[in-house]
Order: sequence, then structure tokens, then C-alpha cells
Amino acid sequence: MASPGVTIRCPACGTDLRVVLAPAPPTQWFPCPHCRTPIPVVVPREPPPLYTWEVLPGLYPELPAPRAPRVSTRRAVAVALVAVALVAIVTAGFLAVSGAEASAPGSFTVSGTVWAQTSAGIQPATGALVQLSGENHYAATTTVGFDGGFSLSGVPTGGVLLNISLRGYSPVSVYSFVSSVYSAGATDIGITLSPGSASNLSAVAYTPFNDLETFLASIGAGVVLLALAAIVAGGAAWVTLRRDRPAVGVVGGSAGVFAPLALYFLALGIPFPLLLAVSGVAAAAGAFALGARAIEMAQTGDAPRPD
Repeated sequence: MASPGVTIRCPACGTDLRVVLAPAPPTQWFPCPHCRTPIPVVVPREPPPLYTWEVLPGLYPELPAPRAPRVSTRRAVAVALVAVALVAIVTAGFLAVSGAEASAPGSFTVSGTVWAQTSAGIQPATGALVQLSGENHYAATTTVGFDGGFSLSGVPTGGVLLNISLRGYSPVSVYSFVSSVYSAGATDIGITLSPGSASNLSAVAYTPFNDLETFLASIGAGVVLLALAAIVAGGAAWVTLRRDRPAVGVVGGSAGVFAPLALYFLALGIPFPLLLAVSGVAAAAGAFALGARAIEMAQTGDAPRPD
């Protein structure tokens, strides 16, 4: 089989010339008839037109610069950021309404059962003293009945502290909370007293909120942080729809991931566990936006700014 003839272009003067290649060596040199510049040519190994790719660079007109493969996720990221903003707004609104309801005056009942460890086993702690301290200097006292039960009514909204004591036993302090939107340790309290002295005080906490002020402060902080997350995610969605800015998507996605973390560290997942689950939707959408745009930035970099 005869060696093929190829047409090449001189990189120095641009003159086209046709040469016939020998089977060997792989790289052959031909002088330009116009400017005498030596031109290297590689013997093709594939039939035309694939052999043109075997020629050394610079001999033919430049091909378009290769571009890194890029799958645009801009629309999907914008939708995810809108979802983050909507979930954050709804969650913040629910917290604001709950805070307003919790701050309203109310009257509640705190009840439970107290047991005592004796040589005969666990027995009702009959005669044990139960002292209750509530919001606005509210105080009440009762004793445990023969069945070990106690009940105190008229307790105002907010934090509740129960001090339970019995001669010959270590006292116990119980922290609880009562309100129209969240109550913890208000009913069916079960306490077992152990033999000991009055100095061996132990504490049981049913709630992380010691008073109404702490509860409302956590709700207020949650509302502010969720509102900020909604603003950041909404702004990022708007920018992403208008222009391709992966870095903005990363920031907006981070706001979505931050939403349930804020609720968790503010202990709002305890009174509102469903709210924490709903905020997980914002976290998932934010993680998608953050991951998609971060990968896109790592592969291609941010879009160049116009001059």
C-alpha cells in the first residue's frame, strides 16, 4: 500500500504544500518551498480524516479551544434555593406565632407520683413535702398522699421548679415547663427518693428552658436566624436565575444547611420536633444547591465578568 499524500501548511509563512510520506520514520521533515522552513510531519496511522490529528501541532489552522464538560444546574439550583427560602419563612412564621401564644397568661396543673426506697422495697413517699416555685414569684406547697400522688393547680405559664423532700431521704429538684404550646414534666412526674441526707441534693430536668424568658429568647433567636436564611437563599435564587454565579449558589445553599442546625443548638427541636423535621427539607435543598455549585466551581471556575 502506497504511502498517502498529505497537504500541510507552513507555520512560518502559511504556504500550502503537498508531500508524500514514506512508511518510515514516524516523523519526517519537509522544507517549505517558499521560506525553506523545515516542517515536521508524523506518518498517519489511521485513514483520513483521522490522520490529520496525528500531525504535530501548529501545522494546520487552530481548532476551537476545547472546553471542559459542563452540565448546567442553574435552574435546578434556583428552584432548590427558592425551596430553602420558603421553608425558612414558614418555619420562622410558625415560631413567631408559637412565641406569641406561649407568652399569653395561662393556668396549668402540675402533678405526679413520689416513691421512696425502703427496706421493704419501693413504697409511696407518703407525707413528702412538695414545694413549687413558678413565674412571677408564684409559690405553692403540698404533701404527697397515701398513694404517692400530688397535684398543684393554678400554676402560671413558664418555668416550674419542684423541690421534693422527706425526712431521711435525699431531696430532689425537678425542672419543668408549662405553656399552651409546650409543656414538659407537667403531669405524670415520677420521682423516687433515695435514703440520704438533706445535703445530697439531686436534680431532674425535663426541659432546657428554666423560665419563660429563656424560652421566648430562643424562639426570637430562631425567628431572626431563619429570616436571615430566607433572605440569603431568596437573594441567591434571584441572582442565580439572572446570571450564572456558582459562588452565590454556594452561599445560599449554606444558609439552607444552617437552618436546622440553628434550631437544634437553640434547643427548639425539643418543644417542636416536627419543626426540626420540616427544616430538614431546607437542609436537603440547601445541600443540593451547595454541592452542585461547589462541584461546578471546582470543574470550571466562576463565570468571567464582562468588561
